[in-house]
Amino acid sequence: MSTSYRTVDARPNAQTLVKPGELVDLVEVTPLTLADRRIYNQLLENAWDAIEKPVTHVIAKSDLRGSHNSNDRVGASIERLMASIVKIQIMRDGEPAIERVQLLGGNVETARRDGLLEYEIPQRLRRVIKDSTVFARLQREVMFALSSKYALTLYEMVQKRGNLRWRSSEKFSLEDMRGVLGVPKGKLTSWSNLKLRAIDPAVEEVSALSDFLVEIEPIKTGRRVTHVELRWWRKDAKGEAAVERELQFASVGRKERAQAAKPRPSWLEAKGAALRSETYETAKLRFPGYDIYFVEGEWRAWAGGKPAARDPDKAYLAFFKTFAENNPI
Repeated sequence: MSTSYRTVDARPNAQTLVKPGELVDLVEVTPLTLADRRIYNQLLENAWDAIEKPVTHVIAKSDLRGSHNSNDRVGASIERLMASIVKIQIMRDGEPAIERVQLLGGNVETARRDGLLEYEIPQRLRRVIKDSTVFARLQREVMFALSSKYALTLYEMVQKRGNLRWRSSEKFSLEDMRGVLGVPKGKLTSWSNLKLRAIDPAVEEVSALSDFLVEIEPIKTGRRVTHVELRWWRKDAKGEAAVERELQFASVGRKERAQAAKPRPSWLEAKGAALRSETYETAKLRFPGYDIYFVEGEWRAWAGGKPAARDPDKAYLAFFKTFAENNPI
């Protein structure tokens, strides 16, 4: 009888680290930052050889500081990780279940600037990791090059799924996607805001820096976006070589190079000329209660294929007036 390959049997190497799949698709009850997630990945890697055992792990604080000279950010991240509760999808007695666990246990930080951090992995989390059979292999260079928490989370999601032989897409409810990305409650509440501020920049960055091209497409139920479909394609040799070159460049100018290296995505083509900030303020005052960015998306979709407006700001406000009349709150 064959047994499943265990995640703890996978080995990190000089270029990559291993992250259990359960810790990729988790939902943060307490939101974490980009620095928190990077540091946590380093703590997992450092503990990997004995991660399922009830032992204390030790790491130099300098290994967690990155390019920063101060330990203050490391200490703040450790405290947030200790306080963080996450929800993990597991199977219990053959049935899907949700397990709530802490990400980090007790720890001791020596006072010296070049000192050590001693830390523990909580018991329940050790059991989840021990039973894990799916993992993401993350490239260190990519992990440190990505510039937002949303991009790093999306990268981990794709790395977990990228080697699946018979799948290249997965459907999520919009709320599940928001939860996995770690969008704080009350933030980016509309689809248009979530897409513009989190999803589109993350997709563009992961496509530029990873071994995969990525898309996230909305799925509507009626007039509302209720689900999204995540799609991924492995790059060819030419694309992988371009990633290697990009990782050697400084981050300055990366967005411009990424846009020049591949066709502009459809969402960017539809964006058109940027509106002035005063226009948004005017829209808020004239049409209270409406999502101004959603209406902007509707306007740009309506204007697609038509001659460009001489004054986009006036055209947007005129469309908004008609939209509000036809869609009263």
